[in-house]
Amino acid sequence: MGLGGAAVTPTLPGRWQTRLALALVPGLPVTALFALFNRDGADALLLVLLYVALFGVAWDVLYIALQKLRWERDWPPLFQLAGGVAEGALLYTFLAVTGLPGIPGGAVPFGLFCAMYTTVWLAGFAATQGPLRAIFPRWRFSGGRLI
Repeated sequence: MGLGGAAVTPTLPGRWQTRLALALVPGLPVTALFALFNRDGADALLLVLLYVALFGVAWDVLYIALQKLRWERDWPPLFQLAGGVAEGALLYTFLAVTGLPGIPGGAVPFGLFCAMYTTVWLAGFAATQGPLRAIFPRWRFSGGRLI
């Protein structure tokens, strides 16, 4: 019995919805904790989360194109990890070298960026592997769309 045309792999709108939802929950609370303990750079950390989401929306276009090259059209967890590392490296390069609107170059120390980005990424990854699937049981079968 088929799935009635359901998309088992993420579609671009589904990836965008999931990414933005993960930036808000759990990304925002995790970032808020980092900001609480780094009050001097709290604003910068919240902007970093915004840029993580914005860069991710752009990356998702590339991910969908790469995913279509795979015969099963799936994006295994190891590829997700590699994508997360690439996203973080590119974002930090921009932050360190040129800065981004609202964040001057070099304003976010490397260790702080790595700790925050890694924690946000791991919280989002964990959410997609468990709670998201339980709360939205049809999530995977609707191409990653939450709405």
